[in-house]
Amino acid sequence: MAPYLEMRFCKGVRMAATVIYILQTILYTGVVVYAPALALNQVTGFNLWGSIFATGVVCTFYCTLGGLKAVVWTDAFQMVVMVVGFMTVLVQGTRKTGGAASVWEVAKNGNRLDIFDFDPDPLRRHTFWTISIGGTFTWLGIYGVNQSTIQRCISCKTETHAKLALYFNLLGLLVILVCAVFSGLIMYAFYANCDPWTAQSVTAPDQLMPYFVMEILGDYPGLPGLFVACAFSGTLSTVAASINALATVTYEDFVKQCCTNLSNKASGWISKGLCIVFGVACTTMAVAASYMGGIVQAALSIHGMCGGPMLGLFSLGIIFPWTNSMGAAGGLTVGVALSFWAGVGAFVYPALDINTRPLSLSIEGCLQPNSSDPTTTVPSSYLDPTTLPSRSPLADHWYSMSYLYYSAVGFLATVTAGLLISFITGHTRSQDVKPWLLRPVCNLFCFWSKKYKKMCWCGVNHELKQDTECPDTDTVKDGGPFVKEDIGRKGMRRKVQPAENGYNLREKGHDNAGFTEDTKPF
Repeated sequence: MAPYLEMRFCKGVRMAATVIYILQTILYTGVVVYAPALALNQVTGFNLWGSIFATGVVCTFYCTLGGLKAVVWTDAFQMVVMVVGFMTVLVQGTRKTGGAASVWEVAKNGNRLDIFDFDPDPLRRHTFWTISIGGTFTWLGIYGVNQSTIQRCISCKTETHAKLALYFNLLGLLVILVCAVFSGLIMYAFYANCDPWTAQSVTAPDQLMPYFVMEILGDYPGLPGLFVACAFSGTLSTVAASINALATVTYEDFVKQCCTNLSNKASGWISKGLCIVFGVACTTMAVAASYMGGIVQAALSIHGMCGGPMLGLFSLGIIFPWTNSMGAAGGLTVGVALSFWAGVGAFVYPALDINTRPLSLSIEGCLQPNSSDPTTTVPSSYLDPTTLPSRSPLADHWYSMSYLYYSAVGFLATVTAGLLISFITGHTRSQDVKPWLLRPVCNLFCFWSKKYKKMCWCGVNHELKQDTECPDTDTVKDGGPFVKEDIGRKGMRRKVQPAENGYNLREKGHDNAGFTEDTKPF
């Protein structure tokens, strides 16, 4: 993806985007490494930091030796392990809680099924709007402009294969998400009268699931280990892909730019060395992740703070032909600054319970016969506003914003600032932008009229791009970089020739972008 930024804007914007991606991936991978270490510590009593170190060593080892192929094949196997582990917990947990009907009834009485909360307050952590709007921007950043995802797509043989891979990924993600949600409902029903976290049986909310597994599967030899394998499978797949992507972008955007005459052997050794370096960095970052609160919130916050501005940067290049290099760089700077301001501020000044409105948890079943009686714990600050500590308005509003909105804030700030700076400094003329660097999204809304579509193209002649994709012509009429050669029934083959302006897309593109043209429509 980074070569596109250099073609559309300049090399400086490409380098800035690469640095932000490296920062995002190291932060996120540290959180991911920390997650299963908590599970292993709770289930086996194994030292927490020893678990983190072992996870980092294993991921770095097979990623360094096997490369992207090892990452893909191990991911497929780990997906199976994750589903089997979840199904074991679901079946045994449902049986222990009295059946699916009982689980559903307890969850309903505890207001755990209230998913249609349309409160527009941006300070609420989880509502319909925070999940739908904030989640949309977050996942667009992950699937649209994240190198880990793009690298897997471009490793496919054809564009059709890449689309199929994404569809299967969506299906797998849906399965994992549904399993996780129902596991949470079962766990709530099981501990409805005795919450282990409130009763201080566990030291962190992220240890609740391992604690639950030991309760329901502890008497069955090997099954707690299956859950640990499930937790580690998700981590290994994510960490290995992240390390591989970090090594790839660093080599392509920094090493290859500085050392242009490297042999294949030297390139291989440098890539393996980069895998080791980033493996150590990600493992070290896991220590800091232990201070970042809930794992899910920390991971999505990182994706929002970095992924939102990156999504805005690519949107400036793909959608808006007027954006110039200064606008792209300025917009990215503003977007990153605002999203990190909100995210870091929320870490330093956590939102109060009166804003997040956590649901009540009961410890009635945990009390001893002679113990005192509060049966349900609700934060005092939520019940009585007079008990709130004195805080600045900035902390109670800007820093208390839902973490799911960080990506939306970064995206909107990047696009708005980028367009303003572009027009202030002298926007790029539409006629000067190559049509194949833009995407006419207005075609989706003006599909009924060719006239209106052209009006929304803002002076960019996208018909030239269509000529380059038309199988009926042998030569591109716009002097673009691609010339097609008919090779009969085997399909079309693109032959690279320098364009009239001397700009060769293939030379500027990523080496792995090896799509061959599909002979059949998808």
